[in-house]
Amino acid sequence: MKTNKTTETTQSVSDFLNSVTDETKRADSFALVDIMQAQTGFGAKLWGPSLVGFGSYHYQYDSGREGDAPLVGFSPRANALTLYLGTFEGKDELLQKLGKHKTGKGCIYIKTLRDANPETLSELIRRSAQRTISDAVS
Repeated sequence: MKTNKTTETTQSVSDFLNSVTDETKRADSFALVDIMQAQTGFGAKLWGPSLVGFGSYHYQYDSGREGDAPLVGFSPRANALTLYLGTFEGKDELLQKLGKHKTGKGCIYIKTLRDANPETLSELIRRSAQRTISDAVS
């Protein structure tokens, strides 16, 4: 069976974020660590080479594939901060209040944190983590 590329590592989150060359993206990344820690209650861990994740849960698909993943996370990509949040009831309504962003398959892309409403961003993170925890327990 195929193994997951994105697994929790022991690498330093601070060292990784300090290697981000764009000053705004680096500062926004450290701010996101604070926001995500506050909303999830979990510390930051580096998953794979470039995903900062908070908490974890175990999943198993009907196909038999299984693994562990962070409850929520982000990655400071070249074009945007990529947020990895799950689905939950009311997410679309919150996204309408978030501010300037794009969405993709399961991701939210924000150029800078100043483009996002901080209260809405915090609510998205908190509710995503809660829903993932709830689903993992059921």
